[in-house]
Amino acid sequence: MNQLKKNAQAVLRGNWQNGFTIPCQGLYPFQWNWDSGFIALGWAHIDPEHAKQEIRSLLKGQWSNGFLPHIVFHNPSDSYYPGPEVHGAELSPYSPEIPTSGITQPPVLGFILEYIYMRLDTDPTFLDFVASVYDAVYANHEYFYTQRDPQQEGLVYICHNWEAGTDNTPVWDFIWDTFTVPQYDLPRKDTSLIDASHRPTNAEYCYYIHLIELFKTWNYEDARIAAESPFLVQDPLFNSMLIASNNSLIRLGKLLGRSAQVSQLQAWNTKAKQRFNEKLYDSELGGYVYYDLRGERKLSHLSSSSFTPLFAEIPSAAQAAAMIAHLDGGRFSGAQHERLLCASFDPTSSLFNSQKYWRGPIWINLNWLIYEGLLNYGAKDTAAQIRTDSIALIEKYGFYEYFECDRIKNETLDTGYGGNNFSWSAALILDLLKSQ
Repeated sequence: MNQLKKNAQAVLRGNWQNGFTIPCQGLYPFQWNWDSGFIALGWAHIDPEHAKQEIRSLLKGQWSNGFLPHIVFHNPSDSYYPGPEVHGAELSPYSPEIPTSGITQPPVLGFILEYIYMRLDTDPTFLDFVASVYDAVYANHEYFYTQRDPQQEGLVYICHNWEAGTDNTPVWDFIWDTFTVPQYDLPRKDTSLIDASHRPTNAEYCYYIHLIELFKTWNYEDARIAAESPFLVQDPLFNSMLIASNNSLIRLGKLLGRSAQVSQLQAWNTKAKQRFNEKLYDSELGGYVYYDLRGERKLSHLSSSSFTPLFAEIPSAAQAAAMIAHLDGGRFSGAQHERLLCASFDPTSSLFNSQKYWRGPIWINLNWLIYEGLLNYGAKDTAAQIRTDSIALIEKYGFYEYFECDRIKNETLDTGYGGNNFSWSAALILDLLKSQ
């Protein structure tokens, strides 16, 4: 395990860019929002000052309305598409001087701050750092509840598949079926850097770029997006991350004496948790699903995102038991436990693909979230299995972006999938190793 820790530390140091950490060389050469949150947690085990710099660098990209973009383009690079010129975030009057994208990602900073604080044994100097960024993180939450919840029901929407973090989950296929897009010129770089068959298709990318083009014509105005975007989804992962971060900001805010902000966060959370269970839980499937606001329908498919409410302490004990059963001899593990945990999409579905990005492979960040969520509900054995599977994959293949979930296929493979020396895989393995 000592060598694994050293290797993980080497990955983070190799991806450090004098103030922030890229996800991996070539494939992702900028700073990504939720990546940086997980990466900061990893840095806390090596160099807490780097963790602070990571978060400060991300917040440099925050817009004046509290919005936090999914990419901050600190540095020039020609190895990634779409770059800042495609996103055109400067069209928004709220955008900062530094180039950013105009869409966001799951809001993890709130709970990451608390995790780092606890991992550092409640170091008062880190609490001072939390105090220095608390208002910025709170402003991001305020943005979501005031600008991304048109029905004022406590659930916020995403308007682009990249905002979910689960870029090409099969769930989005049902959204793409509702509208058509032009054929765009796609000077993609990713498919020349890694196996193109593991990446989203060009047909899917045309939808991704079309949404950005629509947002640009509307100058990224939230009211126009809410009224007109063909993609408007309440995602269980995104809302779980927001609620979990609310939980953490409430606890941290009490330590810091932020009573007014704590009261508002508690009000948002009370409404959010109730509506989450009313609207996103599918009792027939025994798990949380997605809601298409534009089509006014549930998208009833299970994915790794369906388990993230455990992390935010949303399910009842009965709901949690039904979800855990999927991981322990159910859909995701298989009756004979022939699958490693946890596939990114329901392995019993005809849409499942164990090699293709978010259509089936294992991702370490989701495994970490599910592991921590299982511990919240006392499911120590299932949590231990996820931890064991995650570490075993890293030990065999190295710090890849995502991994095969089929045990038999893994006997014949000698590599993981996607980018190698991937920062959040390294960062979260450091945390999982610490957790034992």
